[in-house]
Amino acid sequence: KISKKAGLLVSLASSAGCASLERGLAAGPQGAQLQPVIYEFESGAEGFNTKTVFVDSGREVFAFDAQFTEQQAQSALDFLSQKTKNPVTHLIVTHPNPDKFNGTSVFRKAGAKIVMSEATAGAISDVHSYKKNFFVNIAKMFTEQNYPQPVDADVVFKDRLTLTGSSNLKIELQELHSAGVSTNQTTGYIPALNALVVGDLVHHKAHAWLEGGIQAGKAFPTLTSWREIISKLNSDFSAKNPLIVGGRGLSGAANVVLPEQIRYLSEAEALTAVFVARIGTLLKTDPQKAYSELTKIISEKFPDYKLSYMLQYGIYGLAGQLAEKR
Repeated sequence: KISKKAGLLVSLASSAGCASLERGLAAGPQGAQLQPVIYEFESGAEGFNTKTVFVDSGREVFAFDAQFTEQQAQSALDFLSQKTKNPVTHLIVTHPNPDKFNGTSVFRKAGAKIVMSEATAGAISDVHSYKKNFFVNIAKMFTEQNYPQPVDADVVFKDRLTLTGSSNLKIELQELHSAGVSTNQTTGYIPALNALVVGDLVHHKAHAWLEGGIQAGKAFPTLTSWREIISKLNSDFSAKNPLIVGGRGLSGAANVVLPEQIRYLSEAEALTAVFVARIGTLLKTDPQKAYSELTKIISEKFPDYKLSYMLQYGIYGLAGQLAEKR
């Protein structure tokens, strides 16, 4: 239940492998202007600890990112139903990775319009084929029949789009047109809460997915561009210092979270480069052992960071790229 005390509301709860976080402003007296609230659903490790961010305007809900499977998408909606009876009217996909778009069909069935940038919509086909091949034919986690099938967007925009709810809540979307964790990235700013939803651009106090964007069936990490994006966001929002809501990890103030993410990416890249230069042949002879060693090295550098398995399964992109450059 939402507190009626003034100020920022933060409550943390855990149940059935998921965690929730609520952030918002106090509800005013009856008849007063409605104040928005953010609810964060986080899947368990089976869904890659992906967050779905719900922004409740008081009359309707805007969601960011759809989870890795239909089951996890439904769990996110079930979680939301315990917080509010307001309907989800829009689902925004922040970037073309399967944990962001695989569950879109569930949100559409629930009545939400699927919103993507042109860049995200255009990249999904390649990513879907690449990931489906891995999870079906290599990892054997799915069959051809039960691997999630994404749906086309209902609303597509090129650069910017402002979504306005029935209570006049504004969600200011911007496609950044630069590669970060994936080939491109959309952010969503909520002025009423001074909050910026950034997808997996930021994993505060959680390890990053360093695979890179998928292009023509290959992973292309772009850590320089990723850092540049974050640096620009830090500059653009320096006066507002919004709450940064990332795809994993903790939320926090921009002037703390964004510089820390840049530091993490720089350190992780440097450590990987040293490793590749020292025993890069291990990547060919025993890649899984190499990834495990890299995971240990980077985890020891960041002992307070969670989700080290993100490195174990994602570092292959960065390690392979640095090995090719040698």
